Amino acid sequence: MKANIVLYFLLVSACICAPAFGTVKVTGFTPSPASPQPIGKTINWTVTATDSNSGPLAFRFDVVTPNSTQYSLIKDFNLGTLSAGTWTARPFVWVPTGIEGTYKLRVVVKDFGTGESSAATVSFSVTAVAASKPVVEHTANALVALFSAPACASGSLMRVVFQQQSGNGVAGATNWVGCHPPATMTFEVAGMYPGTAYNMFAQTKTGSKITNGETLSFTTSALPTNITFPTFTPQPAGTDTANPVLLHTMIQINGSANYPDVATDLSGNIIWYYSPNDVTQTDVLTRPLPGGGMLTLQNDYAWSPTVTQEQLLRQIDLAGNIVRETNMGAIQQQLLALGAADGGSCDNIPVPAPVGAGCVGAFHHDAVQTLPNGYLAALLDVERIFPAGTQGDTSGLPVDIVGDMIIVMNSNWQVVWYWDVFNPAGGGNGYSLLPVSRTAVLGETCGVSSAGCPPVFLLDAGHIAPLAHDWLHANTIYYWPNNGSPTTQPGDLIWSARHQDWVMKIDYKDGAGTGNILWCMGPAGNFIFNNIYNDPWPWFSHQHDMGIENSGLGVSTIFDNGNTRVSTPGKSTGGVPGLGSKCTPYDCNSRGMAFTFVEPSGGSPGTVTPVVSFDLGAFSTAMGSAQSLANGNYFFENPQVFLSLNSTAGFSLEIGPTPQAPQVGAATILMDVSGPIHYRGWQMPNLYAPPTT
Repeated sequence: MKANIVLYFLLVSACICAPAFGTVKVTGFTPSPASPQPIGKTINWTVTATDSNSGPLAFRFDVVTPNSTQYSLIKDFNLGTLSAGTWTARPFVWVPTGIEGTYKLRVVVKDFGTGESSAATVSFSVTAVAASKPVVEHTANALVALFSAPACASGSLMRVVFQQQSGNGVAGATNWVGCHPPATMTFEVAGMYPGTAYNMFAQTKTGSKITNGETLSFTTSALPTNITFPTFTPQPAGTDTANPVLLHTMIQINGSANYPDVATDLSGNIIWYYSPNDVTQTDVLTRPLPGGGMLTLQNDYAWSPTVTQEQLLRQIDLAGNIVRETNMGAIQQQLLALGAADGGSCDNIPVPAPVGAGCVGAFHHDAVQTLPNGYLAALLDVERIFPAGTQGDTSGLPVDIVGDMIIVMNSNWQVVWYWDVFNPAGGGNGYSLLPVSRTAVLGETCGVSSAGCPPVFLLDAGHIAPLAHDWLHANTIYYWPNNGSPTTQPGDLIWSARHQDWVMKIDYKDGAGTGNILWCMGPAGNFIFNNIYNDPWPWFSHQHDMGIENSGLGVSTIFDNGNTRVSTPGKSTGGVPGLGSKCTPYDCNSRGMAFTFVEPSGGSPGTVTPVVSFDLGAFSTAMGSAQSLANGNYFFENPQVFLSLNSTAGFSLEIGPTPQAPQVGAATILMDVSGPIHYRGWQMPNLYAPPTT
């Protein structure tokens, strides 16, 4: 198997394709259980194929829904496994939760070395479960119900309302969904406590008239015992009835517990969870989606035989079912087809890697689906080998520098645009504003298995400098619609590079831009900080979660980790407050910030004017979230606080809208929920209405 994969990689990297004399054949495409099955039933598919050449074979799965004529991606090409001459696809599990009718599922099997492919299509009938009266059922997630209701009239809307039978707590509701007769309506109901009895019913809205349907009883299951759940402590518990849900992205760092992602109420009680059961380790939840569901980066084998870290990008629904999935191998093939010089697999690079060699290795940190037409942007890490001495390296050997690539995928998750910091689109002016000679501010580096680093492939003892330079460490992408103006102008991309202490704007223009870096916001960038509060260190540093609230029309929010500020000589040693610190608490703590800005124009610098800069009471070396709430409050995730040398915690904070004077300083804490370390968090009205950044 490994020999076949290595041969395939060599063929692709050298752009040598064998003559298409081989034959690829699908030999089996079988569902279990067989058609027909009701809405919500889990269907496992077994797919096999043969190849008269050595392979390997990659498998892709698509579906045509009953109300469509176009195939939509479910899982993009991923390598199968070989046994006794037969290739078998990785597990393909399909859970139809849409409408009843006949679905067409297709598998495409391809030998990318020869270009040969084969396809097979199977029709599968999904039957209604609520033709005449509503039905509610359990899902694989103990805290999520599947509610089905009879069809409603065209032009009307429907949602499901649910409340504890005990009368405790306010009623919850799903989002409104347009009726699509004659098909029935199906909803995933989420945001409920474990082991609790609920009443729920469908509401139909026609114009201003709302009609309640039959009330059904549903009791959630207990949390599964085979999953270790985090615990949270309120101090104080929140009382924000407009935003009563906290969504936590849990993450494993330095041997910390492998917790599932969870949502809680403002007292820390779990009301939702997601734990992937078919991947090798864990996931990173990057963004909640409107209407329910999430984008996640997941660890598993894709095309590389040597790495699992963040090789998959998935969209899941609230029950945890896979809606759509791609992987690094499929992305690499699409990037190569677009002519991306650094777009191939790192396994293709000769050993030792020559100067100028580059590759992409994994997804990392962020993926967002806020671009027009359902397009999605994601971050990839990219490595490139530079001459000895680059960025001041003193090893005398060529230097491995880790940068970033941004990809944009269409609504079917195919790459249509990319931006490579080492090779900006169209030549770009990336190097004029961000030359590779501008080192990471604190000189961060990565080994092959360093915590907090992407997978590093091109290091080679004795031939490449011992440590890769973690040059940028981007952690946020933000699509700025209409350039922040209510016009029809196309939008650009804002990205945050932690190790540069900069936020930058890329000329994207909805795919028609130059790829230039238009400005850099941060110390020594293209902006002047309007320091109206006489802040001794006004700028953010090593920041996370830069966004412009209210779809680009509100204030900007950012979590200021403050690493550079804290590590400034004379203020602390070791970068951790309490270990020889010589600074005031405000200097050493992470901060939650909001500001407005005016872009540079006509050769004049832009300006940044602070709105708030809250002392969050403790220092987080990494990770973090920032959010402006619709009620005027702010939410910040202070995610990795060192309570002692052997103890860490994360804090979810809601802060009042009126800061104490001056605005640089302590905050009015309305809600503080502590728990294990987090990557990111959001405070929301419910699981169906994420923030608008």
